[in-house]
Amino acid sequence: QDQLVESGGGLVQAGGSLRLSCAASGRTFSNYAMGWFRQAPGKEREFVAAISWNRIITDYAVSVKGRFTISRDNAKNTVYLQMNSLKPEDTAVYYCNFAPNVLAIKSTKYDYWGQGTQVTVSS
Repeated sequence: QDQLVESGGGLVQAGGSLRLSCAASGRTFSNYAMGWFRQAPGKEREFVAAISWNRIITDYAVSVKGRFTISRDNAKNTVYLQMNSLKPEDTAVYYCNFAPNVLAIKSTKYDYWGQGTQVTVSS
């Protein structure tokens, strides 16, 4: 049974930084790509970033490219999202999830989501 526990969110001023973590279990972590997603109030959940199982391939939404960095530690079954130069429009609940590979991150149908972690960026 999958379990995803996101943490590290908080309230930060525009221009600030946060580092999110996602502890994953229920599968062999190193066999899967991992992705970060976010959902702002009144909006659909959207893709943010993805990383392949071996950390070689990464992908980012245009809106975060150059500001956010995804990484993972397979020994700790954890994926991270370093968020710099935060903007008010980054305010959302952030989630992580497994995927077969980076290319499939956006098209995979996800049956389970963790509780997410709230990121609020004030102007």
